[in-house]
Parts: sequence; C-alpha cells; structure tokens
Amino acid sequence: MQEETVCPHCSSKQVIEYGKRTLKREEIQLYKCQGCGRYFSSKKFKYKSYSAKTILEAITCYNMGNTLEQVAKEEGKRYHQSIPLTTLHSWINVYKEVCTYHRLREKAKQLYSPEFLIFSKKFYHEQVYNFQVHKAKLGLLFEDTEFSEHKKFLPVKEYLEKVPTEDFPHHIFGPKESCPEDQKTENRASQLKMNLLPTIKLSKNNMANKLAGLALCLAKNNKERHEKVQEFMLVNDSVTVAVEVPVYLTHDDIEYFKARNFTLNFEDCETPITGHIDVLQVRNNSIHILDYKPEAEKEKKAVKQLTIYALALASRTKLPLSCFKCAWFDEKNYYEFFPLHCVYEKKGLS
Repeated sequence: MQEETVCPHCSSKQVIEYGKRTLKREEIQLYKCQGCGRYFSSKKFKYKSYSAKTILEAITCYNMGNTLEQVAKEEGKRYHQSIPLTTLHSWINVYKEVCTYHRLREKAKQLYSPEFLIFSKKFYHEQVYNFQVHKAKLGLLFEDTEFSEHKKFLPVKEYLEKVPTEDFPHHIFGPKESCPEDQKTENRASQLKMNLLPTIKLSKNNMANKLAGLALCLAKNNKERHEKVQEFMLVNDSVTVAVEVPVYLTHDDIEYFKARNFTLNFEDCETPITGHIDVLQVRNNSIHILDYKPEAEKEKKAVKQLTIYALALASRTKLPLSCFKCAWFDEKNYYEFFPLHCVYEKKGLS
C-alpha cells in the first residue's frame, strides 16, 4: 500500500498527478492540488541534486563508523554514481543537529567496528520482531556524567543483554493455544482493556519528530514506516539504545503493585501480558519508552499500552516506576506522560 499523497501547502488529499520531471540524478513526480490549486513535487529535500534516500543512507553509513572514503565507495557502488567527499561532509554538517550521534561517534569507534556496532536478532513472537541493540550506546549511556546519573539504570542494560539468550522466556510470546471464541482473553498489551487514573499528557516538540520525518523518506510504503523510523533512530540519534524490545508483566508483578496501593484494573485478561517496545531511550536521568504511531494526534490507546510497557520493564529491572517516561509520536506530534501518574494517586512514591 503506497503512502497517501497530501498537499504540503494546505494538507488536502485532493491531489492529482501532473506529469514528471527528469532531474540530473532522479525522476520526480509532479502533483497539482485541487484544493488550493498549487503545484508541488515528490522530491523530499529541496535544493539538493541528490535524492533524499542517497543523502540519508550516506549519513547512516557514516554514523555506523565508516570513514568518508568508505561511505563514498559504498554509496557509489549502490547507486552507480560518484559522490565527492566535500559533498558527503556537507550533508553530515547540515543534519548533525538532528542526527546527534556525532557526539558519541569517536568514542563508539574505539569500542566497535561498523560490522559489530548493532546487535540484531529476529524473534518469532506471533509475528516477526527484529530486536536490535546499539552496543556502543549500551556501553556509553549507562555511565554517570557531569549532567546525568545513569548508572542506576544498569538493570535495563542487563535486561537487554538477557533478551537474546536462552534464559529469556520467549515461549510466552508465541501464539496462544486455540480455545472457544467465547472463552478467549487477551494478553497482548496493545489489546487489553484497562482503567487508568486521569493523566496529563504533555504535547511538545521533540527530536523524535525530526528523526521520524527524515526516516519516512526511506520508507517505500506504509508497511516499512515502523522499521525505517526505528532503524534510523537507533543509528543516528545519541540516546536510542534498542528497538523492538520484548517485555512481559506477570500475575505476581500485578499483585506486587496492588499490594503497594497501585491502581491496576485489568478487564478480562490473562497473564503474562506481553508486548514489544518500539524505541527505548536513555536520556535526562530517565528511561524513555517510545511508540511510533502514524497520525499520533488521533491515537486513543497509547497511554494504556505504554503504561503496561513501563510496568513490565520496571518489574523486570526492579526499578521504580518513577524512573520511566512514556511517549508516542509521529513526524509532527510528540505526546509525553508519566506512567506512574496513571496507576498511583500519590505522587513521588513508587
């Protein structure tokens, strides 16, 4: 399914194709908006003679730890074109405020070569999930600095390292055994019915919006959006440590929280409750659990789903729920909240 074309001037979907234009290195589609009457093209990056895909893949290749010469060689083979080193350098400078990994790149190169920088493993949990960890960030972001105290989050690092091992209970994420339709209960976090306390969500601008906007230039269709956003953030920002992280919440976990006066009201569910965190970040003295949601402003279930993810990860790591923040986002919107406030009435206790 191709992504729907929307007018960049008035956001109308009443758009028609209006011929094509051949540029030096690519052919672009032209459009006319029947709403406002203005014309626009499919070219993502204005004033660039190279395609958005070429630019972003080159930046990603560089942030994997490759030299400019290696990037030029790799991209040259891939697209059968020569890219001057000065051009590559200019792209990196233009986008370094969004692709903030440049702050860690030199230290990361001392730890891992490009081929070993990202750990990736596919898990067949009802559907295929590509669990990935940035090993250099895993080594660098869990250290205390002048501005952060992240050593207290080391249990998160230990949990991520356990996920690909035989000690992790991957069997609980598999297909449920068949049972009569009227007896089925839900155990996926995204499908559960749960009553939460009134919660204030904060709408704000975040670097995740800009990163998502760039990453979507790499997606060929709607199906690829999640994958491209996750992969682009994992390589190019300075705070994303893992994507597609499996988490689970057991009956004992729920009873533990209830015994401490947490308000957990699940309707007709079975345990363990399972899910996968889209994006996991370490920044500003908190663990951030992010979910990419196309058309985020229309999303109604994200608070519940993300709260369950936070409860699950807090349970697995034995960290206070107050250590976690949650948010859902797309390329335009970012909505953040404290999961503690959703399930505990007295602030400051967890």
